[in-house]
Amino acid sequence: MRRFAEDNLPAYMVPAAFTVMDALPLNHSGKVDRRALPAPIWQDTTATAFVPPRTDAEHLVADVWTDVLGTARVGVHDDFFALGGNSLLAIRVRSRIRSAVDLEIPINVIFANPTVEKLADAVEALLIADIEAGGH
Repeated sequence: MRRFAEDNLPAYMVPAAFTVMDALPLNHSGKVDRRALPAPIWQDTTATAFVPPRTDAEHLVADVWTDVLGTARVGVHDDFFALGGNSLLAIRVRSRIRSAVDLEIPINVIFANPTVEKLADAVEALLIADIEAGGH
């Protein structure tokens, strides 16, 4: 299922967890009873070994993700959405990074750069462009 979703959906839309069920629980009006759904079983779906942050930008992004996602640690190749991130949490990430480096980051930058390494590179590039434009 994961492979099918990854092949057919943007990365930010691939579910972080899959739970196989015989049937969906329904409420009295025939709608899905969300409160009766089982908790997802979280698994490490990444095949890469843990690589700790190496640069200041990677440390910043990893620290923000650790806090926002409530995880113990985040490596540079970890994917925000595979770790349980979603669009609302991406907005929190953007806000925290903006507060830390005084830089407006378009939300699509987070969606297009879902790993710590890629987002840190994008943040550094935006900072350089802002400095060159006289923003800092």
